[in-house]
Amino acid sequence: MNIFKSFTILVFFITALTSAQNKEITLEEIWDGTFRTERMDALHSMKNGQQYSVLNYEKGGTQIDIYNYKTLNKVNTLVKSSNLRDIESFSNYTFSDNETKILLATNVESIFRRSTLGKFYVYDTEMNLTTLVSEEKIQEPTFSPDGNKIAYGLNNNLFVKDLNSGETEQITFDGEKNKIINGITDWVYEEEFSFVRAFEWNATGNKIAFIRFDETNVPEFSMDVYGQQLYQTQTVFKYPKAGETNSDVSLHIYDLAKNKTQEVKLDKAYSDFYIPRIKWSNDANVLSAQYMNRHQNELDLWMINAETSSANLVLAETDNAYVDVTFNLTFLKDNSFIWTSEKDGWNHIYHYDKNGKLINQVTSGDWEVTDYYGYNPKTKRIFYQSTEDGSINRSIYSIDLNGKKKQRLTKNTGTNSASFSADFTYFINSFSSAINPPEYTLNNSKTGNLVKSIKDNDKLAQKLSHYKTSQKEFSTINVNGNDLNMWTIKPADFDENKTYPLFMYQYSGPGSQQVANRWNSANDYWYQHLAQQGYIVVCVDGRGTGFKGADFKKVTQNELGKYEVEDQIEAAKQLGKLSYIDENNIGIWGWSYGGFMSSNALFKGNDTFSMAIAVAPVTSWRFYDSIYTERYMTTPQENASGYDENSPINHVDKLKGDFLLIHGTGDDNVHVQNTMRMVEALIQADKQFEWMIYPDKNHGIYGGNTRLHLYKKMTNFIHDNLGDNRNLEKESKEEEVKIKG
Repeated sequence: MNIFKSFTILVFFITALTSAQNKEITLEEIWDGTFRTERMDALHSMKNGQQYSVLNYEKGGTQIDIYNYKTLNKVNTLVKSSNLRDIESFSNYTFSDNETKILLATNVESIFRRSTLGKFYVYDTEMNLTTLVSEEKIQEPTFSPDGNKIAYGLNNNLFVKDLNSGETEQITFDGEKNKIINGITDWVYEEEFSFVRAFEWNATGNKIAFIRFDETNVPEFSMDVYGQQLYQTQTVFKYPKAGETNSDVSLHIYDLAKNKTQEVKLDKAYSDFYIPRIKWSNDANVLSAQYMNRHQNELDLWMINAETSSANLVLAETDNAYVDVTFNLTFLKDNSFIWTSEKDGWNHIYHYDKNGKLINQVTSGDWEVTDYYGYNPKTKRIFYQSTEDGSINRSIYSIDLNGKKKQRLTKNTGTNSASFSADFTYFINSFSSAINPPEYTLNNSKTGNLVKSIKDNDKLAQKLSHYKTSQKEFSTINVNGNDLNMWTIKPADFDENKTYPLFMYQYSGPGSQQVANRWNSANDYWYQHLAQQGYIVVCVDGRGTGFKGADFKKVTQNELGKYEVEDQIEAAKQLGKLSYIDENNIGIWGWSYGGFMSSNALFKGNDTFSMAIAVAPVTSWRFYDSIYTERYMTTPQENASGYDENSPINHVDKLKGDFLLIHGTGDDNVHVQNTMRMVEALIQADKQFEWMIYPDKNHGIYGGNTRLHLYKKMTNFIHDNLGDNRNLEKESKEEEVKIKG
């Protein structure tokens, strides 16, 4: 009796253990936060270089805690929302330059991708006082250098609040919705030049430079908002599609002492141009401004004297395709400057004097500088991130300003990202790889040596050890004469003697990268889920993607959707020849640009792909915005064939396989118009397909149960059209034929 009982318990324990190590990832777990990683929020290096601040969430609110770099111990709590009247919590914070005041963001609401409105408070750490900046929700509040004033945007105008007197001064007066915007970018600048605040304080805080957008003649786009009311409403905003009228931009400088605004006039005549960046130099009277032609293949860097109104063109870059705009311009004490450029075929760091004469090229080689972290004037060293350890990896390096004594600071191969202390004594490194969840460590900036571990995700790794997961395998595949980066996820019980359906994912947009040695995204867990269901999942970065040199990236110029699609089709054909892949069951999917690609791949590659899913796809570049589209395609008026020959709308007649089309009606980026026009084309071509519309959802298609519903929809479509269900039907029919025979 006792022996039997012991045996039963042992069997139960082994069974439970085996079961625990073979749990399957569910769709619900992917979207309910089960696999969420620990991270460090709103990290700010304090001016003393020895401490950093972090936004921490505590019961009942939020607080800003100060930590010592060397010990990692918390040394102080600067401010707690629970101690402040009228503030339940704050979602972000910004210090004044002298760190005596903190701007706290509350009740923040999203406008578009990067723009927000919110109520902001200034907390004075010395006086222990809190001041509301404005009764209304405002945009982009920014301290003056001395911390005594705040400039901000409200109702398309600029305002300056004096924190000492409490008085607010309006400095522009012609702002009007869908007409004039002062100091805040329009929709297309925000989306494609990646910034919202289009105003800057000078070094002494007596001048503000700002860009004015006159979007009066920009065509409007409207979106129905269905909401919960009896009648729908509309969102109407200015959206310049390819070839259409852009905002008329101008650069202005406001003098606070004179209460006067002056427009900047340049010697060079520009028409139909962009001002993608403005930045004051260390000289309080010298403003830098980058001007770019509409084709975006010419970029001029101007130095403008705010007192004399004279301007000097110090740098002019040209490219046969386009010139990338970055945030890397850095002025040194003597007003020489750091600049990054692809002019030698790879993105590298350059040092110029204040008049634009090249002093030296700091970095060089067949690899890319992927992030510029800064310059330490004491040691004369530059810190940067690069692909020197392989295009799918990121490592941190330092190098002398003269380009000598380069040193690798990170030790692990994967994706490293650094946040340096203000004096460059330390850096906090975030590291992850396909097999290592994110970990945060404190490192010495001189040697890169580990000082201390700050935070890891060992609990997540332990949790995942109980799940049946597969390793992401990295490799290259030679397609159309190029070695393309690829990752593969196979079922955990993969058997090369069996055949599996193949499901391909890609994005493929210019300069993008999906094959990267980093930790799982939510989609990676979905791919693991699909692998558990018996699929092989593959991702290939084709021509046009980034971090393999300018020639590789820019080969798709004027032909978006041609070479990238050819690469996906050819890669699928090669993979289909593998003995363990069912060449009759190959699917592909993508979102946004990836949806454009998956649609084209299914239509043009109808003898290769049997199904595709397109989420929020561009279906014709004629429908997309001017800055992004024309950067790669010029205008439809100049390049009609490039637009139309690669538009999936014009290839619907080739559809043979199963097609699922998904879009949100509130997508301000890739408008649902793209899907509607595709649907109409499919109907008129008498092609059957499936589609799903998510009411009022934007380009991200999320909120509540939306993401879970979306991925259930896609997963079921894959099962029905690519997976075991289809194979079972085939086997059943074959068996039926045998029986009848």
